[in-house]
Amino acid sequence: MEQLITERQDGWARLVLHRPEAKNALNTALLAAIAAQLGQLAQEDACRAVLICGAEGNFAAGADIGEIEHKTSAEGAVDPRKAHWAAIRAFPKPLVAAVDGFALGGGLELALMADLLVAGPTARLGLPETSLGLIPGAGGGQRLMARIGPAKAARMVLTGEIIDAQTAFDWGLASHLAQTSATEEGAALAAKLAQRAPLALQAAKRALVDGAEGALALGTERAGFEALLDSADKAEGIRAFRDKRRPVYQGR
Repeated sequence: MEQLITERQDGWARLVLHRPEAKNALNTALLAAIAAQLGQLAQEDACRAVLICGAEGNFAAGADIGEIEHKTSAEGAVDPRKAHWAAIRAFPKPLVAAVDGFALGGGLELALMADLLVAGPTARLGLPETSLGLIPGAGGGQRLMARIGPAKAARMVLTGEIIDAQTAFDWGLASHLAQTSATEEGAALAAKLAQRAPLALQAAKRALVDGAEGALALGTERAGFEALLDSADKAEGIRAFRDKRRPVYQGR
């Protein structure tokens, strides 16, 4: 089954995350496909904006736990996912994330790399990695802080709180609050962007990203994530998640 579906429209493209059996969780293959497709669309003059959304009612319910469960810090240091995340963030054209259903962990980190985030009525957004003995590994914590401020970011990252669409909009996490499907409203937004001056939009995006992220210590967050891969607490957190029980952490 194709994990990423690309639909070219008039002046823009829709990328559909398509792992519905896993609520579109971002395994390495899917992340690589997103990075590769965005790299191709960056070279296509006919594409001026991209909408990214999920299949069957969810955006992306995190990373693939099965890939993280036995990953060591040494493996994390050379993880190809780091290059895929960097390629996604480097996409030069306007990127819209349409969030219906779950956008958790890596799913929210992907949405935070979009320039505009449309939250639908069913959206549930969070960075619950600390519930698994980990932290966000793709810069999500610091990007969240840059977007909504340190107090609210700490609330979400440290407690693992999952918020609804209205809260995400009120806090400034979401740029748009959809009244119906985020995917539908996101498509209208991408089509609108495709009618605007493409060079101006790309220059504006570069300036906004530099202004928001230029001072972020994203390497510090990644290093913390990699170090935690070897911890006993990470192993316990994932075991407890699979067993549907409360984890017992030892600080090891």
